[in-house]
Amino acid sequence: MLTLRPAAPADIPLILAYVRELALYERAPEKAVATEADMDRALFGEAPLAWVILAEWEGRPAGFALWFYNFSTWEGKPSLYLEDLFVRPEFRGHGIGRTLLKRLAAIALERGCTRYTWSVLDWNQPSIEFYESQGAQVLREWLHCRVEGEALRKLAE
Repeated sequence: MLTLRPAAPADIPLILAYVRELALYERAPEKAVATEADMDRALFGEAPLAWVILAEWEGRPAGFALWFYNFSTWEGKPSLYLEDLFVRPEFRGHGIGRTLLKRLAAIALERGCTRYTWSVLDWNQPSIEFYESQGAQVLREWLHCRVEGEALRKLAE
C-alpha cells in the first residue's frame, strides 16, 4: 500500500539519502554536496524555497519528489518545477513514480500553475519513455543553460 505525505524536518536525513541515491543513478555522485543545514533552510526555513512529498510503500521509505515554483512572464502565472523524482529500485513497478507525478500535477492546478515542467538526462531512455507515457512532451528544441562555480563568480563581477 502506498502512502504520500509532506516532508517534515525530521525527514532531512532521508531526503539527503534520496538525493545521493539519485545522483549516483545519474552518474554524478560527487555533485550531491547539500548538507542537512542546507536542506533545513531551503525546505523548512522562514521562507521555504522548495517542498518535498515522501512516498512510503507498506510503511517503508520508497521515494520522493522535490519541487519549487518558477514564473512564466508570457502567461503571467506560476509554474511548478519538479527538481527531483526518485523511487528506490526495489519499489519500482508499483506506480509510485506515476502517483507522485499525478500528485504534483494536482498541486500545480490547485496553486494556479499553468505549467508543470522538469528536466531529464538525454541518455535516460527509461525515464523519457515513462514521462512520455504520462503525457509529457520532451521539448528537444530547448537547451538548458547553467552558470556555476567560478564562472558564476566571474559573471557576477
